[in-house]
Amino acid sequence: MHGLMNRAIQGFVQEAYGPVPWDLIAQDINIGSDGFEALMHYDDALTDAALDSVARHLARSRDSVLEDLGTFLVSGTQNRALRRLLRFGGPTFPDFIHSLEELPGRARLAVPDLDMPVLRLEEPHPDVFELTATGYPGIGLVLMGMLRAMADDYGALVLLDHRTEAAFEVVTTTLLEASYAIGSRFDLVVDER
Repeated sequence: MHGLMNRAIQGFVQEAYGPVPWDLIAQDINIGSDGFEALMHYDDALTDAALDSVARHLARSRDSVLEDLGTFLVSGTQNRALRRLLRFGGPTFPDFIHSLEELPGRARLAVPDLDMPVLRLEEPHPDVFELTATGYPGIGLVLMGMLRAMADDYGALVLLDHRTEAAFEVVTTTLLEASYAIGSRFDLVVDER
């Protein structure tokens, strides 16, 4: 697993729960309190052990940890670049949803050695989007958290559902109202004055 993914797990725990839980988790998985290096690759078993330890130390299910991790990837204070990358998918939430199949390619432009899940989008009914993901167990839950956060970012009201079928996961997004609330501001150019 790419260090960026492991670093995201670490950042989620530290930002949402503070340094003490992370220190216990790092000790539990024998990684050291500094944690993961973003540009290194780690064995998938270590990532699994980290997720199990997070769930155990936070007294939460692994599924809820994965979904919250997805939300953190979009809304965490240290993840503004990912949010911007996702917002380039389009001006509306449906445009964003339609751009998701391109996400792995866009991510590889920034990090060429990043293994991304394979994503496929279908629209079985108007305003119903089925995103199929393969590659990592639990990736659908991470995507569900990301989609929830992005819907909020766009001001859309959605209903999300997750299911696992054989070797892939499906996240169904039902768009109830595209302009339910005022979305977050997004400018193509960042004004750093």
